[in-house]
Amino acid sequence: MFPEPTAAAFQMAASLGYDGLEVMVWTDAVSQDFGALRGLAEHYGLPVRSVHAPCLLVTQRVWSADPWERLRRSAELATALAAPTVVVHPPFTWQREYARTFEAGLRRLRSRYPSVSFAIENMYPVRMAGREFVPYAPGWDPTRAGYDAYTLDLSHCAAARGDSLAMAAAMGDKLAHVHLGDGTGEGRDEHLVPGRGSQPCVELLSSLAGRGFTGSVAVEVATRGAKSRDVREADLAEALAFARRYLKAPTGANV
Repeated sequence: MFPEPTAAAFQMAASLGYDGLEVMVWTDAVSQDFGALRGLAEHYGLPVRSVHAPCLLVTQRVWSADPWERLRRSAELATALAAPTVVVHPPFTWQREYARTFEAGLRRLRSRYPSVSFAIENMYPVRMAGREFVPYAPGWDPTRAGYDAYTLDLSHCAAARGDSLAMAAAMGDKLAHVHLGDGTGEGRDEHLVPGRGSQPCVELLSSLAGRGFTGSVAVEVATRGAKSRDVREADLAEALAFARRYLKAPTGANV
C-alpha cells in the first residue's frame, strides 16, 4: 500500500477479501505499535500473519540503530500478535559485527521467542553502471550459508536472474514464508503483479500446494506508481485472484 499508511492496508485487505497481512515495520508509527495493530486486526477481522523486521536501508533507525534490538522488538511484536513469522534480510556487508554474530544471535532469539520463525529472505546482487556488487554478508542467497527458516521472494529471484522454483528447491522443507510478486529479470527489484513478469509463478504456487506447504503467501507487489487508488486496488485484487487460482491451498495455508 506504500505510500499509504499501515491503517489503509488493513482497510484495503479487508475490502478485497484477503485472509490476513504482513506488517512491514517502517517509519509509520502504527506499524511499530502493538496496540494499534491489534486494534486494526480486531476491527477488520484480519490477523497479522507475519512481521517484516526493519532491515531496509530506510529503516535502519527504526526502534534502534542496533540491528539486534530491531530483531528483538520484531520478535516481541510478532509474539504479541500471534504472528508465526518474522521476515529478516541478511546483514549488510558494512554491518561487520552483526554479520559475524548473525547465526549465533538468531539461535539466541529462537530460544527466547520459541513461537516465532526467523525466516531469512533471499536477496539479489546490485547492478550499477555495468558493474555488479553484493551488499549482503555472506551473500544474497541465504541457502548457501544455511538457516533454519527461509522467506522466498519471487521478485528478488527475478532481480538475481534466477528461478524461484530452483530457489524453493534449495530451501526445501525450511521454506516458511513466500513473498509473491514477479519480475522481468532486468536486474532490479520490480515486485510486479504475478503473471506480469517472467518468473514461473503458476508453477511455484502449484508446487507449494503439492508439497503440503502450510506457511503464508504474502502478496508483495509495488503499487507506489499507481496513477490512482482505483488502479492500486485493481492490482492488489488481481494478485489475490492469481494466488487463489493457482495455490490450491491445503488446510492451514493462508493467502
